Amino acid sequence: MSRLAPPTGARAGAGMALAAILCVQIGNAVSVGLFDDVGPAGAGALRLAWAGVLLLVVVRPRLSAFSRRALVASVVLGVVTGVQTLCFMAAVARLPLGTASALGFLGPLGVAVARGRGAGRAWPAIAAAGVLLLTAPWQGTVAADGIAFALASAATWAAYILLTQAVGDEVAGLQALAVSIPVAGVVALLAARPEPGVVLAPHMLLAGIGLAILLPAIPYALELLALRRLTATAFGTLMSLEPAVGLVVGLLALDQTPDVQAVAGILLVVVAGIGAQRDGARGAAVPAPAPAY
Repeated sequence: MSRLAPPTGARAGAGMALAAILCVQIGNAVSVGLFDDVGPAGAGALRLAWAGVLLLVVVRPRLSAFSRRALVASVVLGVVTGVQTLCFMAAVARLPLGTASALGFLGPLGVAVARGRGAGRAWPAIAAAGVLLLTAPWQGTVAADGIAFALASAATWAAYILLTQAVGDEVAGLQALAVSIPVAGVVALLAARPEPGVVLAPHMLLAGIGLAILLPAIPYALELLALRRLTATAFGTLMSLEPAVGLVVGLLALDQTPDVQAVAGILLVVVAGIGAQRDGARGAAVPAPAPAY
């Protein structure tokens, strides 16, 4: 194997993470179109609830697949996922998609900095410079409440990464996801309390199911699989591409035009993402067998 070539596990994990990023940002842009009907929280709740139903039907999680610790962690992951989605939707309602994604990335960046060792710490630093250019805090033009929601999203995103990796190491397949996403849907529905007559209308049913497949079902499954192949540092730094993809999707789907400063930020986070991919192989994790009880 060439010294410069990333190991197969890292390459596959990076591909899954990047595909997840694209699905997430397209799903976020589509969610904005539902704000007039159900509001930001309702849009997040709608996609989580339908994703939970789909995963329960398709995966049919079994209690025997979980240790007691893994089951509790999966439920906690679901609560964190629900809160993260609601906070991010609130941020997107107040900030451009790229800016909200950049601020949200501070969570994965914190994980990367905490876990990084040696030369690997350079990649989070480069990504942080890109995030600063994308958010431009010195201009003081960003909505304060939007920033608060985005920072709350960042904190829960960091917890999501750590919990997903821990659960993915212990539970085979998508069993954990089929527990955490339904829990997230319940949390989001309780918080948003969307009007039943609106969310059960035929066009909203189609929109909700389609959006649930795009986000979170596909990307969350890809992220879980990616975290089995990458270190938390590599995965967290790859997520630095979220602001860049968010800016592009925001431009194409929402007419949110980035400036030269934002383009410079994109270049920095792309460099950081490439660096993380090269260093990010993770030893294969074998799920721990669940006790018979």
